[in-house]
Amino acid sequence: MKIELIPAIDIIDGKCVRLSQGDYGRKKEYNEHPLEIAKRLEGAGIRRLHVVDLDGAASSHIVNYRSLEEITSHTSLIVDFGGGLKTDDDLRIAFECGASMITGGSIAVKDQETFCRWLQTYGTERIILGADAKDKKVAVSGWKENSDLELLPFISAYVEKGISKVICTDISKDGMLQGPAVELYQEILEQHPTLHLIASGGVGNADDIRRLQDAGVPAVIFGKAMYEGHITLEELEMFNV
Repeated sequence: MKIELIPAIDIIDGKCVRLSQGDYGRKKEYNEHPLEIAKRLEGAGIRRLHVVDLDGAASSHIVNYRSLEEITSHTSLIVDFGGGLKTDDDLRIAFECGASMITGGSIAVKDQETFCRWLQTYGTERIILGADAKDKKVAVSGWKENSDLELLPFISAYVEKGISKVICTDISKDGMLQGPAVELYQEILEQHPTLHLIASGGVGNADDIRRLQDAGVPAVIFGKAMYEGHITLEELEMFNV
């Protein structure tokens, strides 16, 4: 099975940034416009993009929707969008600005009723569960808050409610370029072999992506390794051949 490649564009103040372990104080800004990055990725054969509104995640409502709209109106990329989506209005704005899918993380913890209603209204193809964790405990609010929820039972409960796509980020590995949490993803897939699990965090090079592919992980999100030149556009093209 060929793994699906999903580059990430994280946005603060309309600019592309990367954090380390979700720490806003350890922000690295890249001097490129999100749309230009998206166009280059599309040119390398990428079809899917993960866009995160970090301002939204910190302020609990959608902020950088104009950047989303620019990307979706000037490329044919399939974009999933997350960060601060808390209300029906946030969701409406995201979809109106061209998101094909949205990722709900904090709301799936704090307001399960609303998240389940979104799932029923828009369907499992358009609503992705964001399951971000540190030490197997779910974290929320741009990773600024830890919860008492255990990661695996949290995912299982939503699978029972109909979720079919899950983005799982191991926060301790995110932005560190030291390898993804392959064992954790294998453990999740052992429990839910048909789940469309999207691994996120820790990818440092193309070999890390191959390790995930060999482990049977359906999809991977990566960002910093690409921006820092550890994964080249040529390597991405090779994966897509």
